[in-house]
Amino acid sequence: MTTATRSTGYAGTLALTAITPIVWGSTYAVTTEFLPPDRPLFTALLRALPAGLVLLALTRALPHGRWIGRTAVLGVLNIGAFFPLLFLAAYRLPGGVAGVLGAVVPMFALAFAAVLLAEAPTRRTVLAGVIGVVGVALVVLRGNAELDTIGVLAGLTGAAAMAAGTVLTKKWGHPDGVGPLALTGWQLTAGGLFIAPFAVLIEGAPPAMDGRAIGGYLYLGIVGTALAYWLWFRGISRVPATSVAFLGLLSPVSAAVIGWIALGQALTVLQILGLVIALAGTVLGQIPPKSPPAAGDALLTRHGGGRSRSRALTLT
Repeated sequence: MTTATRSTGYAGTLALTAITPIVWGSTYAVTTEFLPPDRPLFTALLRALPAGLVLLALTRALPHGRWIGRTAVLGVLNIGAFFPLLFLAAYRLPGGVAGVLGAVVPMFALAFAAVLLAEAPTRRTVLAGVIGVVGVALVVLRGNAELDTIGVLAGLTGAAAMAAGTVLTKKWGHPDGVGPLALTGWQLTAGGLFIAPFAVLIEGAPPAMDGRAIGGYLYLGIVGTALAYWLWFRGISRVPATSVAFLGLLSPVSAAVIGWIALGQALTVLQILGLVIALAGTVLGQIPPKSPPAAGDALLTRHGGGRSRSRALTLT
């Protein structure tokens, strides 16, 4: 395989993976315009469990051996803990503050990748992370934003959970003969089962739903969760975990653009500047380090393997 072919395939994988945070950016508009209010756990449950069960039925594959425990860990980090913490931060904080907290995922990913994958952060990746946070802050923060301790802790913990889940998904890969679609089904099901008892105990019976709510939940479950997470885990199996994490900066950018186009929300000059800066951070986070191509291939092989071992404005 030539260097040009590898580069084209790498760029194509990044482009497909970038669809995920762009789709996640639509979650805020769907949640506020279509779904019943103040039911974060129920919404998280309907996003995860039905989609996971459908994928289990389609792939007809179940985790076994050590993958039972690994699936439970990944399901909690990527879905079961992340979704409720995300919504808790969204309900307790202004959308801008929650958005900035979500933008620190790449910084957490750099730290976890250094420990778990031996991918030492570089000045460029740290700079890209800082640029991304600054860009998102300009897009979503307002001068009257107020902080809530529980909301901030929830947002930071959720960001750390997603970053850890992303890096561990890369580190563990998946078993022989099991692709990203089955792995997605496993994690969504495990995460949904983790959320279910909390949703029942805390929020009680499901809310009444009309056609708009049903349509919103179907969109979030099919497009915003099953399809989006399949592309996300597929990307993690093929490119460095930190590169995938930086793509998450596209979520608040997407949310702002969707709010402008679909909801008539005006964008100021400062917000447009923030969009450009956030995109710059995303692109900077994708530039490979200055090393021979073989070293990059070795890194992908070691962590991806021939068998792929592999509301806020930022609701994902």
